[in-house]
Amino acid sequence: MNTADLGLPVDVPSTALFTDQYELTMLRAALEAGTAERRSVFEVFTRRLPNGRRYGVVGGTGRVLDAVENFRFDAGVLDFLREREIVGEETLDWLAGYRFSGDIWGYPEGEVYFPGSPIMRVEGTFAECVLLETVILSILNHDSAIAAAASRMSSAAGDRPLIEMGARRTHELAAVAASRAAYVGGFATTSDLAAGFRYGIPTVGTSAHAFTLLHDSERDAFQAQVNTLGRGTTLLVDTYDVAEAVRTAVEVAGTGLGAVRIDSGDLLLVAHRVRQQLDELGATDTKIIVTSDLDEYAIASLAAAPVDAYGVGTQLVTGSGHPTSSMVYKLVARAESADPNAPLVPVAKKSSGGKTSVGGRKWAARRLDSYGVAEAEVVGTGPVPAGLADRQLLVELVKGGEVVAREPLDAARDRHAAARAGLPMSATQLSRGEPVLPTEYAHEATGS
Repeated sequence: MNTADLGLPVDVPSTALFTDQYELTMLRAALEAGTAERRSVFEVFTRRLPNGRRYGVVGGTGRVLDAVENFRFDAGVLDFLREREIVGEETLDWLAGYRFSGDIWGYPEGEVYFPGSPIMRVEGTFAECVLLETVILSILNHDSAIAAAASRMSSAAGDRPLIEMGARRTHELAAVAASRAAYVGGFATTSDLAAGFRYGIPTVGTSAHAFTLLHDSERDAFQAQVNTLGRGTTLLVDTYDVAEAVRTAVEVAGTGLGAVRIDSGDLLLVAHRVRQQLDELGATDTKIIVTSDLDEYAIASLAAAPVDAYGVGTQLVTGSGHPTSSMVYKLVARAESADPNAPLVPVAKKSSGGKTSVGGRKWAARRLDSYGVAEAEVVGTGPVPAGLADRQLLVELVKGGEVVAREPLDAARDRHAAARAGLPMSATQLSRGEPVLPTEYAHEATGS
């Protein structure tokens, strides 16, 4: 679905204040110094993956494109900046006409990345690019963390579908973004209706324990649900006694009962017992859905259990222990003057503590071995080697301020499945390890 068609119903009118104050104070100083119009290149990358992770997943690219389009300083925003005396009138006049007019390149959404990968490259004047730092990092850091967790969970689940159900465990708008990122990472459905409305993700949901407790008996609750939703519904069977609930569920809905959900207890043991009981009652096609604080490790531990689907909430929307991707947005090249034809000069931060960066406008490509499996992430500046020309990873997202790469969410989801499948088999191991691909620099690292 093209998100623009829905009119961004859950977004604020402007993303201009989704930023840190120092972006505006840098702009003010650069305008006064006459350096604001220097052509510049910023890159988004991470120096390391979360501890133990083998690969990262690019999530949120589509939301970045929406945010860039909506980065506008309307009258109310300008009045706020004026009242707080954050910037002067010259800067306010400049902001009033702000429209990003540069170019953005990046790894397409759903692609995998590694330390040093130039995940996104933003080019334009210093003034127009620096303002986008915070909102771009906010989106990519959050969504990529959720997408990576979702990818690990979907890999552990194999062919069994995953339901995203974490809306109640995070901020209401973060929940919508998390659902979107989870879908990219391999989840099949969401319980969050805002995510369904905003992004076209399939939605599911039936009942909670409160519905059972409302009624005078579990049988009455099951009967009410079946009467309304049909025999193909999912009945929650762990409010009281699971075995009794399963028996009652089949008596009420018949052997055509769609599914039962288990939300507590020893899921491995209970799933086996429930499957045996359902089969003995003739409900051989009734599926078993398990929930209850699952993560990728719990899902993997249930691989041998007769489980048909998993519902995941808290661990998913918090990145399964890693709620951010530690991405940064750094100036890597800039012109020596405001002349549009002035050549770009590589620049890089030099400091102790592992916070150095690599200067220069970069390209990235993934080298394959003789079996067609990825063996290295190659990052470089200057000409791309002929042998890697058809393996380049960055695609054009925005050209001259216009979005040129908006795509259906399913395209990102399919891309991720293909990208993960192209990695070495060890990529999907849940044991702790180093990134599954090394990052190689095709040119000498400037500023490293």
